[in-house]
Amino acid sequence: MAHFIQSLMDQYGYFVLGISLFLELLALPLPGEVLMTYAGLMVYQGHYSWLLSILTAGIGTSIGMTLSYWIGMKLGPRFFEKHGHRIHFGPEKLKKTSLWFERFGVKLLVIAFFIPGIRHITGYFSGITRMPFRTYALYAYAGAFLWTSTFISLGKVLGPQWEQYQQTITKYLVIIGITLVTLAIIYYLFTKYHEKLYFSISVLLNKLIETFQSLRKVRFLLLFSFILFLTLFFLMVGLIQDFLAHEFADFDNITSFIVQAIFDESWKVWMTIFSYLYSYYLLFTISFITFVFIMFQKENRLLEVSFLLFVLLGGAYLTEVLTEIFLRVGPSLLPESFPSEQTLITVTVLGFTSFLFARHIHLTWIKTSLFLFVIGVSFLVGLSQIYFNNHFPSDVVAGYVFGGVWASLNMVLLEIFRFVKLQSMKSNTKED
Repeated sequence: MAHFIQSLMDQYGYFVLGISLFLELLALPLPGEVLMTYAGLMVYQGHYSWLLSILTAGIGTSIGMTLSYWIGMKLGPRFFEKHGHRIHFGPEKLKKTSLWFERFGVKLLVIAFFIPGIRHITGYFSGITRMPFRTYALYAYAGAFLWTSTFISLGKVLGPQWEQYQQTITKYLVIIGITLVTLAIIYYLFTKYHEKLYFSISVLLNKLIETFQSLRKVRFLLLFSFILFLTLFFLMVGLIQDFLAHEFADFDNITSFIVQAIFDESWKVWMTIFSYLYSYYLLFTISFITFVFIMFQKENRLLEVSFLLFVLLGGAYLTEVLTEIFLRVGPSLLPESFPSEQTLITVTVLGFTSFLFARHIHLTWIKTSLFLFVIGVSFLVGLSQIYFNNHFPSDVVAGYVFGGVWASLNMVLLEIFRFVKLQSMKSNTKED
């Protein structure tokens, strides 16, 4: 099928590309990603225009999404309530899916394009659930052009090697898409039910206090649980190291190839600047500013300073332990490459210090800016490490993951200890 459509593209050009994507978004089994990367190859060879390819593919996809929306709107829930049992999609399943889509649909429309099977039904369900068309069109069309431009650009960058890497790249993009969807759902659930979560934690801690009859014993229990978590964490790392060493070969080759293809020698000065974003001087300065900021706060100064020091020192120690466990030689034959020290420390320091600032500053735009700052700086540091061939891409990603786990774990612990302290103050007030 793919080769047949490619031969049609060779003869009829952009028209076949647009029509194929239009039909795929109506849930016809057509290889959209393969066709778009092939179009990118044609751009690489000079037969197609890059902008015109993206425009054609984006318009074809958008028209398909529009038609599927109106079909869903026209059929409505009654059609599936009447005939859905024939395709194992009866009223009960329709109700559950519709409720889920009403909650998450708008936010996930952009990401859903990268998940096969999901992108084919989003248009229909948007119509069935009567999502406002303007809202739907905004997110659906944005996702359509993001999806098409991503694969066409990848085909252009990969050139003759597109067929070798296309299947692997698609697999990783699906994994990324599913991960983003999962994170979006977790974020939604947390923002919607955080008060219930805090209440549940309050009840649990009160029961612990009643059981152990002392806040000091509860703190000891939390510390013991934390140490147990770290022990199990290191055991897990030891078990997965052999698996990772073999699984990441394709990912490293593809990512390194793409980075080198996009960023040539003219980027060397910029990449050098990006690499300087990771420096002990800069990170120490940020940590010191955070320390001063904490000291100007009225509450929990000692607790927050203690956690800040613990996170910084623990992050450095964690890096040493992990690199000793894995003992992976990097692309420049540097020992102890996995995980990347640069990305792990950057995510740890910037992530936790930004959390402390956001904890006391209630302006939304500042919190958003801090989040984007952490993401942007961490990405640029990792990009520079790949560009200069200091680390494998998997080393960089592992640094992000381990640094994120360490920082987020301590964020949770800080909030728990803050809550325990608050409960202690309330208990003392009642006794007085």
